[in-house]
Formats: sequence, C-alpha cells, structure tokens
Amino acid sequence: MTKFTVHTLESAPAGSRPMLEGLKKAFGFVPNLFAVFAESPAALQGALAIGEAFSKSTLSPVEQQLVALAVSEANDCQFCVAAHSTIAKHLAKADPALVAAAREREPLPDAKLDALVSFTRKIAEQRGFVAPADLAAFLNAGYSKAQVIEVLLGVGMKTFNNYVDHIARVPLNDQFKAEAWQPKRKVA
Repeated sequence: MTKFTVHTLESAPAGSRPMLEGLKKAFGFVPNLFAVFAESPAALQGALAIGEAFSKSTLSPVEQQLVALAVSEANDCQFCVAAHSTIAKHLAKADPALVAAAREREPLPDAKLDALVSFTRKIAEQRGFVAPADLAAFLNAGYSKAQVIEVLLGVGMKTFNNYVDHIARVPLNDQFKAEAWQPKRKVA
C-alpha cells in the first residue's frame, strides 16, 4: 500500500511551509489532512483558497459546518466528519444536537437547517443532479439562489478533501479523536 506523508513544517516542500505555518497559527496545530496536502504546494494552496472563499459565503459558520458535515458523511470521510464535528461544536458553537443529527442522518431539530443538510447531501450523492422539487424545498426553506451556488462551493471543496482522505488514509489528529466517526456503509 502506498503511504502518504503527514508533513511537518520541517519535512514539507518549501512552497508549503508558509501555508502550514499559517494553519498552525490559526488552529494551534496543523490538521493532518492539510499536512498531507502539503505534498503538493499547489493543491494545498487551492484547498486553502476554496476554504477561504467558502468562509466568506452568506451561509453562517454553523451552516457552513453543516454543509461540510453533510458532504463528508455522504462521502464516508472519517477524517472530515470528525474534524467538522469538532469545529462545528467548538469554533462555530453549533448545538451538539444539530451535529449529531447531521452525522447520523437524522432529521435536524431546526427545519431550515434540516433543508440545508438534506439538499447538500442530495447534491453530493446525486453528483449535482437534484430534482426540481429538492431545489424548491431548499429555496422555500428560506435560502437564496446565491446560497445554492455557495452550497455547491462547499460540496466541491469537501469532495476534494474527502477524496484526498480516502486515497491517503489520513490519521486523525488527537484534537479530533473525541469526535471519531465510522461510516454506516462499508468503506474500502
């Protein structure tokens, strides 16, 4: 099996080091997924840029984390479900019941947020081919057409991250282990 390096500031290619330093400053540690991305400075730069763009969307921090969770759960990404569960609860201050529902495919106790998670999951699972009724349900829940596009931005970002995790089999950081998660479906 091919092993991918979880880079440190010392082992990373020179082009990735400043970005890893920025992550360490922001989080207090370097999330292992980004340490793997560091193998390619271009990929790390792209991942951070799309994350920055998504953070500037009109979706609230809680909504952004629920999008990330819904995609990661749909894609069976153990690393990203654990990471975004942690970030949702501790940085975005999301209600733990919302996080648990998104992780477990249960209805969310907030109807608008439930529409967001449902719509996001359908986009991920149906590769963007959502039924007109699903789009209408999202818009009728109070979201805008701009937010449809922003959800797509989040889906694209997380799908890229999820697939890197699937291929590299990124180990969880200790900071995310309390939120470890196993997919309900069989993962290769």
